Amino acid sequence: MKWQDVYRQRLTTAAEAVSHIQSGDRVVVGHACGSPETLLAAMVANRQAYRDVEIVHMVSMGPSEYCLPENSRHFIHNSFFAGQTTRKAINEGRAVFTPCHFSLIPKLFQEKTLPVDVVLCMLSPPDEHGYCSFGISVDYTRPAAFCAKRVIAEVTPHMPRTLGQSFIHVSRIDCLVESAARPITLPPAQITAADETIGHYCAGLIRDGDCLQLGIGAVPDAILGFLKNKRHLGIHTEMFSDGVVDLVNEGVIDCAKKNFHPGKMVATFFMGTAKLYAFVHNNPMVEMRSVDYTNNPANIARNDNVVAVNSALEVDLSGQIAADTIGYRQYSGTGGQADFVRGAAWSNGGRSIIALYSTAAEGKISRIRSHITEGAAVVTNRADVHYVVTEYGVADLRGKSVAERAGALMAIAHPDFRDGLKEEYRRTRGK
Repeated sequence: MKWQDVYRQRLTTAAEAVSHIQSGDRVVVGHACGSPETLLAAMVANRQAYRDVEIVHMVSMGPSEYCLPENSRHFIHNSFFAGQTTRKAINEGRAVFTPCHFSLIPKLFQEKTLPVDVVLCMLSPPDEHGYCSFGISVDYTRPAAFCAKRVIAEVTPHMPRTLGQSFIHVSRIDCLVESAARPITLPPAQITAADETIGHYCAGLIRDGDCLQLGIGAVPDAILGFLKNKRHLGIHTEMFSDGVVDLVNEGVIDCAKKNFHPGKMVATFFMGTAKLYAFVHNNPMVEMRSVDYTNNPANIARNDNVVAVNSALEVDLSGQIAADTIGYRQYSGTGGQADFVRGAAWSNGGRSIIALYSTAAEGKISRIRSHITEGAAVVTNRADVHYVVTEYGVADLRGKSVAERAGALMAIAHPDFRDGLKEEYRRTRGK
């Protein structure tokens, strides 16, 4: 049978497609800006047909109505990464959080630690051979689809067709729902003076020919703004945003010095503007891979001179990084920070950077602390941390004793808190 015939046979409405979800099913949802919001809206509208449907994903950029209190009988959200629309449900006990390195999430599905009943995803239309692209959400979404009992796909012409290991044939999709929906977009962050200062310090640690992992937000965007005089930079990352596009167009990023996937920017998902999505569409320079490939520390380390930049909520004086919790409250998720910190450490010439503001709560709380806040979780352990950067400078912790680390971190704490940190260190360490 021709793929076109298969496509027509499996074409249906969103309401009919989600009727195949059964009570008690585990439903894995496409990630972040690649979330299939048409299907999710239809699923929530059909909630009276369900009991205890488990909704699994990382970041949600949509309304996440399955997390509302009135829907708690019908859905339970199992989160790998708390976001703005799911954080409250997690901290109020209407959703659960599962810690897991981003690189290892596909393995949970593949080895049936978390067996997948249904995948809801957003795809590009099929090409002439019948293959749809996962577009801006390959990450764990594609691996989940290949081990799910049922795949329900929202197909839209506005999903970029990304290249690499990003395809699924229509014959592997059970229900196809056409829509005119656009992937969710995310506007560029507003860069403050503190972001500029931190970005300047971080950029000073980047050399010509380095291979970068940068996330999204004001600090990564600020860093990119200081790299216009660099040459032959490469990209191996979870994701990148619009600032990278500008540096490619200016010839700064060409991946020419990469020794793993030379000439290619390797990524697993995207969050950004329509400009970014237009750039990655059918772009042979962009190599999309599932997250168990991009975030595997051994693969990261196959690149020389990796510079990984990540963030933190707080750092203690020994260098422990709390990045996803504020005390006992879940704020974000484990993500890929430890994957890239470890991969950069293994890379020849590699460096990792943890960048954070020196204070929180409008300057009332120091983010550099004598000890991690009670209840907070350590995402990256102190033995893995290399550079820590605030708006007050750079602390190089690699090869440093605990006492040397404490001194370096105190020096980049906000001046209002340095004396208090020194006194607390003397009191608790007896020195």
